Amino acid sequence: MFRTRRVHLGRVATRHPHLTLALAALAALLAAGCGKAGSPPGKGPAASALPRYQVARGFRLPDSPTWTRAKQRGHVVVGAKEDQPYLGERDPATGTYSGFDIEIARMMSASLGLPPESIDFRTIASANRETALRNGQIDYYVGTYTINAGRKKLVGFAGPYFLAGQSLLVRRGQKHIHGPEDLAGRRVCSAAGSTPYQRILADYPQAILVSYDAYSVCVDNLLTYQVDAVTTDDAILLGYVAKAPRELKLAGEPFSEEPYGIGVPRGDNALRFALNDALEAHERNGDWKKAYEATLGLSGVPAPRPPAIDRYPAS
Repeated sequence: MFRTRRVHLGRVATRHPHLTLALAALAALLAAGCGKAGSPPGKGPAASALPRYQVARGFRLPDSPTWTRAKQRGHVVVGAKEDQPYLGERDPATGTYSGFDIEIARMMSASLGLPPESIDFRTIASANRETALRNGQIDYYVGTYTINAGRKKLVGFAGPYFLAGQSLLVRRGQKHIHGPEDLAGRRVCSAAGSTPYQRILADYPQAILVSYDAYSVCVDNLLTYQVDAVTTDDAILLGYVAKAPRELKLAGEPFSEEPYGIGVPRGDNALRFALNDALEAHERNGDWKKAYEATLGLSGVPAPRPPAIDRYPAS
């Protein structure tokens, strides 16, 4: 179900004058060598707006082999995403990671008594998360990692720290799509083989599905009128809205539940319990909300209430 066509940006600007400014911004981005035509403008969270996290003094967690190794090396190694705007994104020029998930990882490091600025972030593909945790390549993973029963058999989870849900991204001027029930006959883009793709295929078969390997390509096609909507978790889509709030918006309410957790090695319950405590502490002291407002909050969507921590028994 791979259907697409090329659209000349000049013709798009002529037919849709309200996109002229957006396309001009994209052209400037191209000239700077930072992206490709159709991609939302590149900008990251303002460092001055991000919270600073107090490193816990005298913290000890001797029952956690993961923490013991991190303490010996002087920093934690964290798996993350690098291609999700305002969630987990890596600047190719500097190698710096930024976004809401990255801030969650930094909060946790500080609470474990290790400086958050010393974190060694490593991009780990979704398919390799469990292997990386099991083999000790990373200490924990923060990257839109949905907690579910199947994954709990392979890794441990702290959290959830955010409750996402499948949603729809549309152009700001779109007035006819308010939810998945409005997708009949419309071109909808998602990542090939993803859960969101499969859900549309199964539950809304009258939609015309288009698939690519990356959501950024879906957004390119949305901005150039080649598709009518992009679908995945609302947290991921909010990142694109934050990058281009004048061009993009979410349509309707989420139609699934995706609780994001922090993945830890299975059996390291001491680490999992400590991270649960840390999450609750940073929610209470306002760090969680400040981190959201400086990242995903730039989409214009207010900070939601953090979900309740799932303190399931030791495994």
